[in-house]
Amino acid sequence: MNRRLQSGLRRAAWAVLLAGAAALLAQAPNPSSAANPFFGSVTVLPATDESLKLSLDDAIALGLKNNLGLREAESGEKSLQGQKNEALQNFLPRIMLTGDLGVHQQNLAALGFGPDTVREFSKIVKLPAGFSEITRDDLTEGKIQFGQMLFSGPVIAGWRAAGAAQRAAHFAKMSARGEVVQQVASAYLHAIAAASEVDNAKALEAADRVQLDHAHEAHLAGVAANLDELRARVQLQTQQQTLLAAQNAYEKDLILLKREIGIDPGQKIVLTDPAPYSELAAQTPEELRAIAYRSRQDYQTLQNQAAEVKAIHAAYRGRRLPSLSFGGYYGVSQVGGAGSHGNFAAVGTLSFPLFREARLRGDSDAAQANLDAVNAQLEDLRARIDQQVRSALLDVNATAKLVEVARSNVDLATRALADETDRYNAGLDDSMPLVNAQGVLGAVQVDLAESLYQYNLAKLTLARAAGVLEQQYREYLGK
Repeated sequence: MNRRLQSGLRRAAWAVLLAGAAALLAQAPNPSSAANPFFGSVTVLPATDESLKLSLDDAIALGLKNNLGLREAESGEKSLQGQKNEALQNFLPRIMLTGDLGVHQQNLAALGFGPDTVREFSKIVKLPAGFSEITRDDLTEGKIQFGQMLFSGPVIAGWRAAGAAQRAAHFAKMSARGEVVQQVASAYLHAIAAASEVDNAKALEAADRVQLDHAHEAHLAGVAANLDELRARVQLQTQQQTLLAAQNAYEKDLILLKREIGIDPGQKIVLTDPAPYSELAAQTPEELRAIAYRSRQDYQTLQNQAAEVKAIHAAYRGRRLPSLSFGGYYGVSQVGGAGSHGNFAAVGTLSFPLFREARLRGDSDAAQANLDAVNAQLEDLRARIDQQVRSALLDVNATAKLVEVARSNVDLATRALADETDRYNAGLDDSMPLVNAQGVLGAVQVDLAESLYQYNLAKLTLARAAGVLEQQYREYLGK
């Protein structure tokens, strides 16, 4: 009898360890915003006493509004928009209005007008009596200045480079939005899977409690051995440990989700969406690859970076071309109250670079090397997109089959538990087969929750690989 007790306890412990191992495998290491800004957010509202109901759509909307990684991408786009405006100024006229009022004192002798020069000059012009070599003038002047670049190869190429950089930043922001959708949806789905594990653990705990009460009453009535009651008590306490671990993992998943979408970690939330499940329409790798080449924001970002580097290369080559500019001013001056007069200048400048060949060739060669590197990265990204699409499609197909097997296992384990319960109540078996059946059911239920999570995660990864995650995550998840 002691051997049977030890064997039964080992089997029960082994079943619980399997369930615990599945839960530990499902629980990924807690990520940090210090390593990845998409795991952080800007918290905008303090915690309240009321529970916040949160759907998957609500979580994604909050993530797109508050996620730290997306905020940084948006700031980068605004910065490059400002640089593009700076480049635009080179094409716009420059107009400046100035005015000044001053007093000027001059020493004519120091300027070369000594006594001899003044005497010679007085023979031509009658100078006033008491003429002094120290003069004082009051000068009032107003001036408007104008400048315009009419043609410059480097300026034109610089404008094109700034435009390409701004477009690259825009697509980088859109790629960051896709990253937010994937991170938030994955965290939400993981929390749903953890909640399912908690529910399964609670159900098994309730069943174990009923089983313990039944075994205790049977022992008191003298129709069951003390061993059956000991087994039931060990099973209940072991299941209580599993429930505590599942609840702790679930609470940590909720904290991570709240950090990603900008909700105070102390705010209570209730997830309103169940784990989605739907079969995905069949698509070939070629079809998905064509969609990815049209829709992937990182691919478009790199294309615009190539256009930017190409424009920079053209700017360096364009410095060999002449540049044409126009400038001038019109001003009004008044000296010592003697009346005002206007003055102006209109100047056109045509500049030809004669010899800067070493500098020009060095800059051009460096820009060409950068362009070659970006083009190589672009070709590599095309191949990587093909690889990611094919790998994600394989994961979707494999996890879909795992879900089918897990569903079948749950049905079989449920039927097996019902049969063992009937046999135990009829007195045909002791409690050991029943304990084993309960452990098997708990393990396959945890496996089903994990399989559903992995299947939905694979579909999100496929949508991200195709570049349509933000627009079509609902269709891929079957919501």
